[in-house]
Amino acid sequence: MILLAGLTGFVLAWVLTAYLARPDARLRWMDHPNARSLHERPVPRTGGLAILAGILAGGLVAVLLLGPPALSPWTGLALLLVILAALWDDVRGLGVVPRLSVQFLAAGLAAGTGLLPGLVSLPGFEWVWPGWAALVLGVLFLVWMTNLYNFMDGMDGFAGGMTVIGFAFMAWLGWRAGAPLFSALALCVALSASGFLRWNLPPARIFMGDTGASALGFLAAVFILWAERDGVFPLWAGLLIFSPFIVDATVTVLRRALAGEAVWRAHRTHHYQRLVVLGWGHGRTTFAGYVLMLLAGGSTLVMIEAQSTPLQVTGFTIWLFVYAIIAALIRRLELRQ
Repeated sequence: MILLAGLTGFVLAWVLTAYLARPDARLRWMDHPNARSLHERPVPRTGGLAILAGILAGGLVAVLLLGPPALSPWTGLALLLVILAALWDDVRGLGVVPRLSVQFLAAGLAAGTGLLPGLVSLPGFEWVWPGWAALVLGVLFLVWMTNLYNFMDGMDGFAGGMTVIGFAFMAWLGWRAGAPLFSALALCVALSASGFLRWNLPPARIFMGDTGASALGFLAAVFILWAERDGVFPLWAGLLIFSPFIVDATVTVLRRALAGEAVWRAHRTHHYQRLVVLGWGHGRTTFAGYVLMLLAGGSTLVMIEAQSTPLQVTGFTIWLFVYAIIAALIRRLELRQ
């Protein structure tokens, strides 16, 4: 039943992406390259519609077979608001303030109706937040994941690959924890993104656009908070699985903010963008990103299976050093060039 739901999403996303990537597709708003882009020719950015259609179809199959999820209907409305704002931005353009306003409203709806990080768990550390603090933290986490996914969707196959790998690991953890609906829905997202990824690998014939990236970032946050709340897996596991995106986006934004730059403006200073500019190209950089994502997810599985707090603390610490070393190596390459 879990696999059937995922395959439904995969097939529909594959077929729709193949159509939307065609030059004669009726829905065809384009992403035109600019000084901060990594692509050199106009590319349609409608792939997010195919991903979302696959998720919806596969999700309906999962719900029909396994029953409704333990989520408030307001969470679905929140996701719809994020999608509509991003779709408007893709088609006509939307300012930073209106877009963030909608995202905060959506995050407030989701967090305020039960999707709260009541227990924040890190390896060797747990903290029960007061109600108001949990609400604030939940809203900020949902908004940040929505935007960081958008920030990281700047290279062929990158955000699509993170979606396939990240949600596949969450699906496995859900199945392991005896949460079949959680597992099925996560697999729907992973396989829908996989259907899209066939046409998004370097050189990409289609992009997911803000519509796809914003929705997937919001969904990643929803699944992580849902898993923490219902005991599917701890918060730190979700953070570690998506750490290749979380660390790059967070460090880059903080670095730009400290330098007095407008963090909402487009740029090419994320680690993956800097590698492409250094001559690695889309293919090599994307492959390196996939390896990093697989290692992050694989180490998460090992740390959870071990059920050893010292091992989890050690693993988490090692990953902090890994990301510091990666940043230092990229900087060294830049200085040499």
